[in-house]
Amino acid sequence: MIGQDRRGNWVVQDQSRVAGGLFATRDAALRYVRSESGYQPRAVVMVSGNFELDIGRGGGAPASRQAAFDWRHSRRIA
Repeated sequence: MIGQDRRGNWVVQDQSRVAGGLFATRDAALRYVRSESGYQPRAVVMVSGNFELDIGRGGGAPASRQAAFDWRHSRRIA
């Protein structure tokens, strides 16, 4: 998943919340995602709205409702 946090950083996070990072540009974030996914089509999910980095919870429930991922505000890109 890729999106922007409230400070304008580009955030990348896998769905299990194990890997990801903060990036200065969208292109850098997309390069990271594509390299980590083996350049597979449809591997990227764009998140609209604020998307905060939340790594290390081991896929458990988010700490707050604000950190929860809302699939209604996402879209897949190739």
